[in-house]
Amino acid sequence: MTAGRGKERVETLELPLRKFVVDSARQKVVIGTGQPLALIAGPCVIDSRELIMKTAKQLVEITQKLGMSLIFKSSYEKDNRGSEKNWRGPMAEEGLKILQEVREEFGVPVLTDVHRVEDVKRVAQFVDVLQIPAYMCQQTSLVVACGETGRAVNVKKGQFLAPENMDSAISKIKSTGNQNVMLTERGACFGYNRLVADMRSIPVMQQLGAPVCFDATHVIRLYGISSSDPAGGEPRFIPHLTLAAVAAGADALFLENHPDPMSAKCDAASQLNIKYLSPLLKSALGIREVIGSPENVGTYEFPST
Repeated sequence: MTAGRGKERVETLELPLRKFVVDSARQKVVIGTGQPLALIAGPCVIDSRELIMKTAKQLVEITQKLGMSLIFKSSYEKDNRGSEKNWRGPMAEEGLKILQEVREEFGVPVLTDVHRVEDVKRVAQFVDVLQIPAYMCQQTSLVVACGETGRAVNVKKGQFLAPENMDSAISKIKSTGNQNVMLTERGACFGYNRLVADMRSIPVMQQLGAPVCFDATHVIRLYGISSSDPAGGEPRFIPHLTLAAVAAGADALFLENHPDPMSAKCDAASQLNIKYLSPLLKSALGIREVIGSPENVGTYEFPST
């Protein structure tokens, strides 16, 4: 008998309805089916109040000119550092107040990482989106605690997981009654210290029923080299990865940025210089206009130009 006979060949891919809504700030953001490309952006960690307010102002101006929805991102704490001596952020007492100030001053939703179950309820009082770091995406107690707050939850895919395995994180959050979850692709392990981006992971995770965001600024980080060393990242490849992800149907983009990246206290070698953000987003929006929507990718029914 001929091998493969009787099996159906899959030629196209259908995406289910998916929706991620952030409606707790003055500006409502909706990501997913039928929605335009959205942006999550900001410095990796809170270096200072002045930096955060300055960057937030620039991001609001850039996205308003482009007509793009923005969720501001920065971490009050970075618990995953290469050395105990590295800057971990201002921590909750000061950092959460700074993030709340961004929210109140500019009206945009704010996102931050949370690392411990005991911090979840407090953090949820100050921000609109709780983010689960990639290394902790399988930490059941943390994932469930974030879901129980009722806040929108963004889960970064672990570098060690196949995209289809993120169904466990979605299931854990939805078990709490919280349906508001998004997944973020940020690369997969390729040997030691290097990540690669498999663009197939975008539609694979979308098929799980959640919108998918793409984070190029972490894919290009070269681990094992300090982020304070310019050799610790390859930011020149951020545009290539970002535009490829939009073409592959990403629902949103995640781009950590800084006005002076090499002075940043975390991920200095990999953050995007904010002066390059507007041109990159214009290109991304141009590609999104061409494909129309993620549902069109692979259907060969692109809108006429």
